[in-house]
Amino acid sequence: MKRLALSVCLATLVLASTPALAQVDAYAGHPQTPQAIPAVVDQAWPGVVRLEVDATDLNRRIYQVRETIPVEGAGPLTLFFPEWLPGEHGPTGPITQLGGLIFTANGQRVEWVRDTLNPFAFHIEVPAGATEVVATFQHLSPTTESQGRVTMTAEMLNVQWEKMLLYPAGRFHRNITAQATLTLPDGWKFGTALETGTTAGAVTTFKPVPLDVLIDSPLFAGEHFRQIDLDPGGRSPVRLNLVADAEENLAATDEQITILRNLVQQADRLHGARHYDHYDFLVAITDRLGGIGLEHHRSSENSVDPGFFTDWESRLGDRDLLPHEYDHSWDGKYRRPMGQMVPNYNTPMQDSLLWVYEGQNQFWGKVLAARSGLHSRQQALDALALDAATYDNTVGREWRAMQDTTNDPIIQQRRPIGWRAWQRSEDYYVEGQLIWLDADTLIRERTNGRKSLDDFARTFYGMNDGAFDENPYTFDDVVAALNGVVEYDWATFLRTRLDGHGPGAPLDGLERGGYRLVYTDTPSDYQKTLYSEYGRNDFSYSLGFQTSATNQIGGVMWNGLAFQQGLARGMQIIAINGEEASASRLAEAVTAAKGTDRKIELIVKDGTHFRTVTFDYHDGLKYPHLERIEGTPDRLGDLFTPRRR
Repeated sequence: MKRLALSVCLATLVLASTPALAQVDAYAGHPQTPQAIPAVVDQAWPGVVRLEVDATDLNRRIYQVRETIPVEGAGPLTLFFPEWLPGEHGPTGPITQLGGLIFTANGQRVEWVRDTLNPFAFHIEVPAGATEVVATFQHLSPTTESQGRVTMTAEMLNVQWEKMLLYPAGRFHRNITAQATLTLPDGWKFGTALETGTTAGAVTTFKPVPLDVLIDSPLFAGEHFRQIDLDPGGRSPVRLNLVADAEENLAATDEQITILRNLVQQADRLHGARHYDHYDFLVAITDRLGGIGLEHHRSSENSVDPGFFTDWESRLGDRDLLPHEYDHSWDGKYRRPMGQMVPNYNTPMQDSLLWVYEGQNQFWGKVLAARSGLHSRQQALDALALDAATYDNTVGREWRAMQDTTNDPIIQQRRPIGWRAWQRSEDYYVEGQLIWLDADTLIRERTNGRKSLDDFARTFYGMNDGAFDENPYTFDDVVAALNGVVEYDWATFLRTRLDGHGPGAPLDGLERGGYRLVYTDTPSDYQKTLYSEYGRNDFSYSLGFQTSATNQIGGVMWNGLAFQQGLARGMQIIAINGEEASASRLAEAVTAAKGTDRKIELIVKDGTHFRTVTFDYHDGLKYPHLERIEGTPDRLGDLFTPRRR
């Protein structure tokens, strides 16, 4: 990012010092010279932007778009493709998926020029007499995962408006009114937080809304669709909109529906307020549509395993997804960091408070999963043990503070990395969860159980019942709210954990909660089920690596035994002690070597090379668990207990 910033600064200096020469050289022979991008002003854009999307080309996964944009008059006009996307916290707008862009005005084609410093900006010259400009183009959904997230299949689709529109630069997004029209395949049904205006066969026109509301209101549609009321007779509708690869995957049982209704109830009891007039869970039950978990103010986009309902007991990986995204309606959307309050989608966001936005939300997502019944109490404890062990062994803390990982949505953008524990990634999620667990148990300890982080949630997120407009906050606001629950030096408490270098993760919340992290030679039932679902085998805390179902090495612990033997992610184990490799055979070999002088010999394939690796390890298998500390208050048990009011 420093190199990019330096390049931009140098380019700006060159243009400033020799503007005529720079423009002539860059656009010699071009039909028009690009104008400057206008500054953002807080005033309304005239008229209504009309966005028409045809989503019927299922075979080729192509969305056809026609957008009519009112203009203020003749002259220069700059249109943006959204770059900085809410909930993704970074410049991830998939502009490469835009194709075939043509502008017309007064029935005549208008040429466009892309800005050379900001490739998300398109400049045109509106001709005299034109009152609107029409843009036609395609949004090209990836046809394979290698191209990006697939948003259309033969059975379902996910319309994300920000990926298929342009908008006028120079205005706050809330100053631009937009109206969407969508054409779906015949017989398909949809779920969205947008309100329907008119319907004519397969064509639906939604009511006009500000641009930020449109972009915050995606749509799921499909051939196999089911809608379930999650708050019958409640104060405002909460709906579960399901699309699936096959009709049988929609078969949620009464018990499962009750659990999801418990989620809505427990969130109400946690926050004591709602900041929406209706809420729509959008859930794709699929292994064909691209995976997603993305929050919005009045809805959320979620994809779960095809067996989410039908193989309930063996599918644990998605259990806390809906609680996590639902809680974002309060934490992240209604209350959001000041640095996320940008005027439009091409103004950079600041992510320094993501340890609140996402970290505390990770905490509440796990808590609400347990309180609603999506996780049992034991499953919640076992999941917490896995998180605690992972971050207690994240040695990258030696050089990189957790606070710095809030920059990863901009730096890394979730691209794969080779050394997760050393490089670090978006650790503000789960390590943030551990910090907020620490805060919760500290509040409980200092008030003898009379108060907890629930009190913070009610005052910080549950204010102004019924209010929808975003309510931004700063670090000082967070500290003040914590002091409103119990007086303490919260600023130092937080900064020590955010900026510190360890060693080890912030695990005081575990022991203060009545538990300690221990390792035994048997994985928990939760870990067995979860890792079976993921096709993952865990030898992280013994030999220092994980393997896949095909014996390929996954994550390798930095400076662990496997690292010291020169092993890295992507290599494949071929044999163990002279026999064909398997996870069970490796576990047997580690167990057999415990307390003896036996060595563990692996044959490893690295591309076209083979080599033998020998482990002189004798401490047996190790899997994380939480062990109850006798004679101490069970504060974690209370944390995961459903609230009765």
